[in-house]
Amino acid sequence: MAQSSQNISELNKLSREVIGHAINVHKNFGPGLLESAYGECLFYELQKNNLFVEKQKPMPLVYEDVKLDCGYRIDLLVENKLVLELKSVEALNEVHLAQILTYLKLSNCKLGLLINFNVKYLKEGIKRVIL
Repeated sequence: MAQSSQNISELNKLSREVIGHAINVHKNFGPGLLESAYGECLFYELQKNNLFVEKQKPMPLVYEDVKLDCGYRIDLLVENKLVLELKSVEALNEVHLAQILTYLKLSNCKLGLLINFNVKYLKEGIKRVIL
């Protein structure tokens, strides 16, 4: 039980750190850039702050013990435990939530952040998703 609460505490600390870095990126540019631009900037910011991060991480789908390459790619995977799905859209919707839930399942991660950079204040565009 202590191990589980420690893992949750570590995930919460990591997510707060990542949110801080995402806010820094957003403060520099505000809304209006492409998702890929925010992704590159956040990738740089996370690496600069000594976090292990992978971008466009392929996630194979396993069906009947066969790995299938279906083109699933996590925008950013931080420390092999936090999934970041980045958007720059008018509003987040159920498809975006379904997408991050799929990535959480495929990666065996428990926490994800769905971040929409196309908002006035980034805190309005962040959704924590727990599996």
